[in-house]
Amino acid sequence: MILKVEDIDDMDELTRVELLEKLKKEAKNIHIKDIMNACNFLFEEGKYVQPSYREKFHNAYLKGFILRIKEVKDDKCTIQQLVDMDELKKSLKLLEEQEIDLLRNHPHDPNFSKIYQIISIYTTFVLEEPIHVVGSEFPGGFKVKFENKTYYCPVKDKQKDNPGAVCGFCIAEQDPDVV
Repeated sequence: MILKVEDIDDMDELTRVELLEKLKKEAKNIHIKDIMNACNFLFEEGKYVQPSYREKFHNAYLKGFILRIKEVKDDKCTIQQLVDMDELKKSLKLLEEQEIDLLRNHPHDPNFSKIYQIISIYTTFVLEEPIHVVGSEFPGGFKVKFENKTYYCPVKDKQKDNPGAVCGFCIAEQDPDVV
């Protein structure tokens, strides 16, 4: 786990810049070999995705997660806005639970898990964007979109109670056009 609830439990407040610095410290330990291993893991996992959606699945996760690790390392954010500590703690707790479940029950790549955690926290709390980038496509051709200063996801409501998904803390709202 990249950042634990215990790491911030005694903190009353944390700015976006301070959180970014913590994430950068974790991202600094991710090397090209780790990224390659995470990509290989995704390609292996993609075998279980319906063939017509497989390329879109790979693109969403490779571009939306794996390759964004460089963005974290290079981010020069100077925004001193405070992070919602309760939401951050809930998010870290969920990610911790997912990590425990993965270790117990599923084959996984620790590099992918670490990158997934960093990017999920980074996009939600530093960038204040949805975890899946705008344009990420889901089965059925539905995409994450940005309209009228709001991010919309076509699967938010269907996934928000899924213990293996990060939709519970993603800032996107359910796309009202997709029921």
